Amino acid sequence: MAAAPGLAAWGLMMGVAMVDSGLSTFEALLMGCIVFAGSSQLAAIPLIAVGAPMWVVLATGFCVNLRFVVFSAHLRPYMMHLPLWQRLLTGYLTTDLSYVLFIRRFPQSDSTVAERHAQQAYLAGNCGVNWTAWVGCTVLGVFLAALIPTRWGLGFAGILALLGILASLASSPLRWVSAGVAGAAAVAAYALPLKLNILLAIAAAVALCLLLEAMRAPGQPAVDEAA
Repeated sequence: MAAAPGLAAWGLMMGVAMVDSGLSTFEALLMGCIVFAGSSQLAAIPLIAVGAPMWVVLATGFCVNLRFVVFSAHLRPYMMHLPLWQRLLTGYLTTDLSYVLFIRRFPQSDSTVAERHAQQAYLAGNCGVNWTAWVGCTVLGVFLAALIPTRWGLGFAGILALLGILASLASSPLRWVSAGVAGAAAVAAYALPLKLNILLAIAAAVALCLLLEAMRAPGQPAVDEAA
């Protein structure tokens, strides 16, 4: 997958960041392998480093990962024929990029056995590459944290990875509006303690998008579908 090098760079940066934030090697390895959610980890690590209350860390991670509720609802028709353990495993392994690539390849679910097998194989392949690139380089970053100079700018690699995900997901006017509102709110509330500006940004973007959808006249196409 073409995104694997970016994920690898981001995973390497995350491994270094976890150790530099004060986590032990065991804790960093455990978080890197179990959480498997880069944006959530990126939001939670600074809070852990400053000793934020656990509810703040959990609430931040929950809000950052709310988008996966939408992804799961969209993928439901593709997955409901699978056993529960396979659906749970797929949910754990699915990331933003694997979801986007999958939906682009298979815009409609298909009831034929052959098509279902093709869909599962494609998603499993993407998820496997994602997981291997992320976890492998996260583990490498944990062990090399003391040897990697900060001037290499690994933190900036994480920002570039997030921008790449943003560009791939912001494919409609409503999504651009939500991204702009979230960014503006995060900057405006930057002075809030414990990174609460992130929670405020998410709440502002969700509230505005819900308001725009509620204002849509009956019979009109959804704002998210308008081009």
